Amino acid sequence: MLKKIITKRKIIQFIVGFGVYTAVFKYGINPFYVIAGAIILGSLMGKTFCRWMCPVGFLMEAFNTAMGKDEKTHLYNYHKVGCPIAWIQGYLNKMSFFKIKRDLSTCTSCGLCDKTCYITALNKDFSLYKQLKKDPAIAYKCSKCLDCIAVCPTDSLSLKFEK
Repeated sequence: MLKKIITKRKIIQFIVGFGVYTAVFKYGINPFYVIAGAIILGSLMGKTFCRWMCPVGFLMEAFNTAMGKDEKTHLYNYHKVGCPIAWIQGYLNKMSFFKIKRDLSTCTSCGLCDKTCYITALNKDFSLYKQLKKDPAIAYKCSKCLDCIAVCPTDSLSLKFEK
């Protein structure tokens, strides 16, 4: 079920992002309500707004795809400038209740997760499966795209609730 949702991420981002845009610009919802909602969501899920709900993020991804730019490089630098929601949710990644976890008993160390993850692809200090490396799923830059979960052939990666 989760893998099917992950494959529809861009569609979900467009729909929710358009809803956020419409709420703020057509109906005059105060943007601080969006930020407050993002803080609550960030404490639960971590940095999910950027890749699942943000209208600007959707446009950035669509533009880079249309221009044929390297998505991994773009996403690594995705939200360094200007977005308070990205800043707040990035810091909440370590404290969020839902985290990407690996089941050691089923992981075959195939490395597909690291090849898919934009953080591990561009920074070799991180790995989802290698011991003694930093966990990219709790890093500030992880935007919980969940592509690592979608590509895992043994379903060893999952999104788990953790206190």
